Amino acid sequence: MKVSDLIVKCLETEGVKYVFGLPGEETEDLLFSLANSTITFVPTRHEQGAAFMADVYGRLTGKAGVCLATLGPGATNLITGLADAHLDKSPVVAITGQGDSERLHKESHQAVDIVNMFKPIVKWNTQISNPQITAEVVRKAFKTAEMEKPGVTHFELPEDIAKLNVDKEPIAPRKVRRSSPEYKSIQQALGLLKNAKRPLIIAGNGAIRKLASKHLRAFVAKTHIPVVATFMGKGAVSDNDEHSLFSVGLKMKDYVMCAIDHADLIITVGYDVAEYDPENWNPTKDKKIIHIDFTPAEVYDFYNPDVEIVCDISGALWELNFFVEKEEIIFSKEWFAPVRQKILADIASYDLSEGEAFTIPGTLRILRELMHDDDILLSDVGSHKMWIARNYPCYEPNTCIISNGLASMGIALPGGIAAKLVHPEKRVVAAMGDGGFLMNSQEIETAKRFGIGYTILIFNDNNYGLITWKQEAHTGKSFGTALTNPDFKKYAESFGIKGYAPKTVRELRENLIEAINSGELCVIEIAVDVSKNKELNKKLSKNVCDVFEFGG
Repeated sequence: MKVSDLIVKCLETEGVKYVFGLPGEETEDLLFSLANSTITFVPTRHEQGAAFMADVYGRLTGKAGVCLATLGPGATNLITGLADAHLDKSPVVAITGQGDSERLHKESHQAVDIVNMFKPIVKWNTQISNPQITAEVVRKAFKTAEMEKPGVTHFELPEDIAKLNVDKEPIAPRKVRRSSPEYKSIQQALGLLKNAKRPLIIAGNGAIRKLASKHLRAFVAKTHIPVVATFMGKGAVSDNDEHSLFSVGLKMKDYVMCAIDHADLIITVGYDVAEYDPENWNPTKDKKIIHIDFTPAEVYDFYNPDVEIVCDISGALWELNFFVEKEEIIFSKEWFAPVRQKILADIASYDLSEGEAFTIPGTLRILRELMHDDDILLSDVGSHKMWIARNYPCYEPNTCIISNGLASMGIALPGGIAAKLVHPEKRVVAAMGDGGFLMNSQEIETAKRFGIGYTILIFNDNNYGLITWKQEAHTGKSFGTALTNPDFKKYAESFGIKGYAPKTVRELRENLIEAINSGELCVIEIAVDVSKNKELNKKLSKNVCDVFEFGG
């Protein structure tokens, strides 16, 4: 068989169902090999969209999403999506074509050094330079991408190598047992717990993978330790749980920070410093910290844990659960309960009244009411992201997808396609600003072509709103952020799908109900008043912690 045939057989062996990408001359052999396989090739309208789809597919399944691009501009167009998956710890395997190997030693049409270009944003990559290594390369790409912590791998396939014959078979995946916690580290952590009065958990993106969430919830139920989620850790513990203090991530001093400030022990679970800078929650570097993760803590002045439990997160939490129950390590809920009540009251204060201008937090109140606990909301990057992270309660892992490592605009719309392919039974809403929408709106055609139905929610302020929000907070004015937009309802209709542009709160509710329940691809444009952004700045510029009395 040809090398391209073997690659596809390897992909099938890895359980790949979809490959997202664009066709190219240099990937012709691979494309025709895919055509004769069980794998569905999803031609996208831009390689960035393909990478984002693979990214979200990987987040939701734990299996590597696969994206394909040709050489040169095809490969370079993947970079933003791959960098996003890299910093957000999503398993992705990228495949790129390349020109004939005989011309790669010299300047040549469309030829750039893709392998070296990708090095900073992948866990591992290589070129298939010899047919005999094909099966090994593919197996290593998937094994490396999917092992904790997950990330991006890449291999390049020169055009002439793809055509060569090879007498090899795929290498079957084997289950790898993850490391168990080390007894001494567990005992050291228990020692810190016994001496603590107000411990607090920060749950990061690692807490929503594998079985970590299940064991974290059990640990919280046993100990009564409050939990704060990062943007990417939302849902690790349900926001309906009395121990949840929702999420942290605003650079402003929000109510949740009052609890963090008064905690005397921080337990981080699956936390990456790229999610939320520890300088924001440990500015004086005096916090006692227990680090629980698959990998050792990043070396950072503001994040120097006293104890590191480096192993499978679920295993670490299982061990801790055993000992805290055995030794009856339980804490009072009284110290953090007022913080939770304040957060809940603040979220409820944004209810929309008829005749009132639409706001992002007000719309989220309606959306949360209409969405089932296990439905999926994907958030693009913009001012709405901050409100979703802060004000949208999340009840299950991987039901509120927020990119906050690279934090790239344009992920939500293509990501919605992947989410619906993974979970066709769930309702999916992709929320974005007008800026993020027009970055990848062409992927509406991809969704339409494949009959994929989900709701695209556009918060339109004719602005790069998050940048304006930050500029005005820093300087009192903004520059370079104003936009003009098309009629989004007509824009949607030009793709042959339903468009909505509600004018009243009643219409907004009715449109959301109709769109979400229809199972059809549709666009809802919400013209939003962003004055709540300034109001939040003003509210949080005061010492919000003065309303709490923390004892002890």
